[in-house]
Amino acid sequence: MLATAFVLWGAEVTWLEIAAFVLALGCVVLNVLEIHWAWGLAIVSSLLYGWLFESSRLYGEAGLQLFFVAVAGWGWWQWLRGRRGAADGQGESAGAGPRADALTPAALGPAGRRRLLAAWLLGWPMLALLLGRITDSDLPWFDAFPTVGSVIGQLLLGRKYLETWQVWLVVNLASVALFAWKALWLTALLYAVFAVLSVVGWRRWRQSMCASAQT
Repeated sequence: MLATAFVLWGAEVTWLEIAAFVLALGCVVLNVLEIHWAWGLAIVSSLLYGWLFESSRLYGEAGLQLFFVAVAGWGWWQWLRGRRGAADGQGESAGAGPRADALTPAALGPAGRRRLLAAWLLGWPMLALLLGRITDSDLPWFDAFPTVGSVIGQLLLGRKYLETWQVWLVVNLASVALFAWKALWLTALLYAVFAVLSVVGWRRWRQSMCASAQT
């Protein structure tokens, strides 16, 4: 899997990176469309990317992939069986029918967004200092920023909060620069596509919210 498939802009692209690229792209497309099979693709692509990032000394990103695998089962269950209760700002009656409180896109609100930002700004330096101390990472701060954001984005995605796409947009743009710096050109291209899909996902989920509010 680590054998070179071709050379892109002077850097070797492995079969491992190609396989991870295809599966990760399929995962995000299914996320945008709210198709639960995205979580299955997330598990496989995360394992492959964990292998790739570890070999590139991006330990924050490598560890993040293990988190993605662990949380994928929870996210899959949430999309299939999760419910949106009054605590989430929806407040449907449990007796209104089998789909009345099904998990659908929702917004966090101002207080939730402030907590989200605080968690990111607090987690970033903590992880950066940890990576700089216990690993031979050459980019601990650069690695830590999208890593912490990805944890937040994944948790929001599992509960179908609209803000997940805003988080992913920032994460994806930062990741393009990070992977380009590491000459992982195919992965940098993938995250550029992810950035576009973040905007598409935000618009589609927002339309879904508006449609739900009118029914």
